[in-house]
Amino acid sequence: MSDEFEFADNVPPSFDHLGNKIIYETEAKGFNPGLIVLLVVVGLLLIFLAGNYVLYLYAQKTLPPRKKKPLSKKKMKRERLKQGVSAPGE
Repeated sequence: MSDEFEFADNVPPSFDHLGNKIIYETEAKGFNPGLIVLLVVVGLLLIFLAGNYVLYLYAQKTLPPRKKKPLSKKKMKRERLKQGVSAPGE
């Protein structure tokens, strides 16, 4: 066996259309489209969550507290009996 190959100066037919040029320029030109979509979606999600939080804080400061539902007379009577206070008129 010798150190030199028989076909060292010949190019295989499948690579012949490229010629003897080797492409060295493989640097990326621009952003990856998937990265752009991901950044847009994450940005919109953060804006949505931050907006909801700001609206929640604003509502806590400005809205009056909720009114409780009025108790019916029957429930009031039952609660008083549980506490040991007799209902008036009995």
